[in-house]
Amino acid sequence: MALPSLRRPHEHVPEEATDAFLEGDVPFAPGTVRAALAHRSFRIVWTGALLSNVGTWMQNVVLTAFAFTLTRSPSFVGLVAFAQLGPTLVFASVGGVLADAIDRKRLLVWAQTEQMLLSFVLAWLARGAHPSKAAIVLCVLGVGAGQAFNGPAYSSLLPQMVGRRDLGGAVSLQSFQMNISRVVGPAIGGLLYPAFGPAGVFFVNALTYLFAIVAVLMVDIPGHEVPPEGRRVGRLVAGFRVAQVDPLIRRVLFTMATFSFFSLTFIGLMSVVAAHNLGMRPRSLAYGLLYAGFGLGAALGAVSIGTFLVGRSKPRIVRVGLSAFAVLLAAFAVERVPELAYPTVIVLGYAYFAAVTSLSTVLQEHLDDRVRGRVMALWIMAFGGMVPLGTLAAGPVATHTSITLVMLVGAGVAALLAWYCDLTAVGVPA
Repeated sequence: MALPSLRRPHEHVPEEATDAFLEGDVPFAPGTVRAALAHRSFRIVWTGALLSNVGTWMQNVVLTAFAFTLTRSPSFVGLVAFAQLGPTLVFASVGGVLADAIDRKRLLVWAQTEQMLLSFVLAWLARGAHPSKAAIVLCVLGVGAGQAFNGPAYSSLLPQMVGRRDLGGAVSLQSFQMNISRVVGPAIGGLLYPAFGPAGVFFVNALTYLFAIVAVLMVDIPGHEVPPEGRRVGRLVAGFRVAQVDPLIRRVLFTMATFSFFSLTFIGLMSVVAAHNLGMRPRSLAYGLLYAGFGLGAALGAVSIGTFLVGRSKPRIVRVGLSAFAVLLAAFAVERVPELAYPTVIVLGYAYFAAVTSLSTVLQEHLDDRVRGRVMALWIMAFGGMVPLGTLAAGPVATHTSITLVMLVGAGVAALLAWYCDLTAVGVPA
């Protein structure tokens, strides 16, 4: 019996799509979410990362609330937020070199195991009535270092698991899982924190790392081309050199770094926003839901790039997203009614990650595989590393002025970046 044709007249069907149909699978449009999920290895690793990140965001939201409860100081909250992601600034570039030079599966397992063990230690530290603030910060720094090595390896695995053809859908799903975990994690953390305290939440998070470790061990991932041996320092700075000479990479990284430093500080200081502006207790479910609302919007923004916005202009999405973010952050900064803050923060999250996911997709599609790990390490430094650095600086500013002023400055910077980040000027199709 002849197989029915799935193509329109004169439409070319890739060989891999035809093979998929013959094997009983349905071929999906290249670059979509469904096409990426058709790859078994990606599907398993993505699911493990999602479950693990739910635990991570349980810990993240409770950790900053715990820090605020201990001291009532925005400065200490900023310090803890910096300890969470600050190591990215130091270690992400080293992690990128390792991701290009050694087996990425092994690097992922090592990084996840290190974070799991230190999360158990953090749970033990948080049991006491008067835990050592210095020990907590040091332990969080250690977890952050593991994240810095994990990030470049995970990002570099995406093309190996799905190929360039479906990379757009994989990047969209990666962003989605990062942000849907911001919805589920804070909501669960908000429920567990009053009942079991911070130690209980940190212990549960430690267990969730097993999902990511087992998922990576379950799959076979093709090897990657290892660059020839050279001076280690030379390999370390190769990513910076590429960014320096490539105008597209340079503009994307500058936009992301500036946006992260000035405009995203409110994320790490969300417990301060909740307490000072909205009258919420950091140990309440209302605070957890506020954090979850931002994550929900971000998750929807991320997945939209791989679904109904898949064929739309990425440069336009970036500029519209940054413009909308600026307006919404200003509105959130002056909001004092919790019932109005929830919808505002959801749409704010959507604008935020629609823009960021588009930037990441443009960058990933542009990169050469030989330097992908090192350049993606710079992206992670700009995306993740600059946020805690900005939060560290914003904490004392919020202490001596107000969190509202910090957020309004961030809104102004986002508006300027919407004007600056014209990717069509550096060769991206409009």
